Formats: sequence, C-alpha cells, structure tokens
Amino acid sequence: MIVANITSISGFLLMGFSDIRELQILHALLFLAVYLLTLASNLIIIIITTVDQHLQAPMYYFLKHLSLLDICSISVTVPQSIDNSLKDDGYMSQGQCILQVFFFTALAWAEMAILTVMSYDRYAAICFPLHYEVIMNPSKCQGALIAVWLSGCISGIVFTIATFSITFCKEKIIHQFFCDIPQLLKLSCSNDYLGVIGVTTFMSVMAFMCLTSIILSYIHIFSTVLRIPSAEGRSKAFSTSLPHLFVVSFYLSIGTFAFLKPTSDSPTTFDLMISIFYTVMPPILNPIIYGLRNEAMKAACRKLLLGGQFTKKKIILILLFMAE
Repeated sequence: MIVANITSISGFLLMGFSDIRELQILHALLFLAVYLLTLASNLIIIIITTVDQHLQAPMYYFLKHLSLLDICSISVTVPQSIDNSLKDDGYMSQGQCILQVFFFTALAWAEMAILTVMSYDRYAAICFPLHYEVIMNPSKCQGALIAVWLSGCISGIVFTIATFSITFCKEKIIHQFFCDIPQLLKLSCSNDYLGVIGVTTFMSVMAFMCLTSIILSYIHIFSTVLRIPSAEGRSKAFSTSLPHLFVVSFYLSIGTFAFLKPTSDSPTTFDLMISIFYTVMPPILNPIIYGLRNEAMKAACRKLLLGGQFTKKKIILILLFMAE
C-alpha cells in the first residue's frame, strides 16, 4: 500500500492491519469467515423468534431486534475492511466515511439502549411475574423499540455532524480498519474538535444513566431470585439473567476502555485487537450466549436445523420483517 500526501483530498486512507500482501489476504479471509458466521447465527435467531409460537414473549421480541442490530453493526465495518484488504487499497471517500461514522455511532447507541430495555424486561418478569403481561404489553414493547431506534438515529446524526464539522488539516491517514472517531479527531489542527468532546460527554452521561438503570434492575433481580425457594426456579431465573448481564458488562467495559485509552500515531497490535473486540465480537457473542444458555432457543434451533418446520408463508413473513 502506497501512502501519499492526501491532505488536500476529500477522502481518507485506512492503514488496516498490515502492508504485507499475504497478511492482508489472511485478514480478509478471517474477517469473511467471521462475518458469514455472524450473519448465519443472528439470522437463525431472527427466524426462530419470528415463527416459533413458543418464542413470542417480550424477551425474544427484544432479542430478535438485538440480532438485527448485530447484523447491521458488523455490516458497517467488516465488509468494507474485507474489500480494502482484497484490493490492497485503503482509500475511503469522505461520503463513505460519513456514512460509516453515522451508522456505527447510531447502532452502538441503539445496542446500549436495547440492552437497557432488556434488563428492565428481566426485572419486570422476575420481580413482578403476576403483572408482567400488563407491564410489558405489546404496545409498550413496540414503543420501547421505537425509542431505541429513534435514539440511535439521533445519536448518529449528532456525532456525525460534530465530527465532520472539524477542519482536517493533517494527512488524512487513519490507523484503523474503519473510520474511527478518535482517529479522526487527531487530524484536526485547531480546537474545533471540542464539539465532539461535548457530544461524547453528553452521550457518556446518558450511557451512565443506562448503566445505573441496569445495575439497579439486577440488584432487584438477584435479591428476588435468591428468595425463590425452588432450586429449579432459581436456575431458570439465572439462566435468563446472567447471559444478559455478561453481554452488558462485556459491551460496556470494552467500549469504555476503547474510547478512554489515548490514541497513538503508531497503533500497536493490542490497539487493533481492542478495536476488533468492540466492533466485531459483540455481534458474534450475542447469539452464542443467548442460544447456548436458553433451553427454548436450543429446542427451536434443533427444530429449524433438523425438522424443516417452516412453510413458504412463514419464510415470506421473515423476509418482510428483514425488509422493514
């Protein structure tokens, strides 16, 4: 890959993982395998939670949208990185970079929001089982999902406007495999990046409020679960709560570390691995964690893979959902 002075060009140059051609091909193949695995696993969750009559509770309704978010989020960064590696060309136009920043930040916030909603769902199901159907009725679930997607769009718009109001006066070289906001901020020669800092601070406060809500929900959940006399009841409650808690903890810890660590002019392998952990790993882990620890999900997967349970009408309904 030839690095030229592209200060005056509207686009950016993504350095990726390596300049060695063989390693670029290896990176592309690994990312392609991960991408296809992620698409397949999340599509399976979307399919079975759409057509299986035993998986129509609010928990699975939110899980279906979490899988949709995961498909969208990994599609923002990974296919472009694969294409760049195969072509040995890291150039990305400003328009492509703007779209990537928008969708990346929008989907990241939407994932945080839906994890918060899912924690409230578990709180209502375990702490108020007799009133659960009233608390999480279909209209409230739909309203919560609308709020998730709408808040994600607002977050993406605000971050994108703030980021690209910066005057880029340095060589437009990004030491990442996608348009990473901290890397973009390094290209500014003035204080006009303070707008991004302000937006980031505000969104961090909102994320802290979500985290507080999640923590309070799980304090009540574990307090209630420990009072359940039946060991089987406690096991069932933990089996639906602990995976969600693990996903939230992983998502927040990796994301917080990635955005708080100082950026470097010559990123190490560790820096690139961290970026993979918060961009690629969550969409892979979510279906594995929720699928392997939930007996109903495993039974539905077995029916899907072994039983041929889906009619032509059901498949059409799934495709219509994906197109919305």
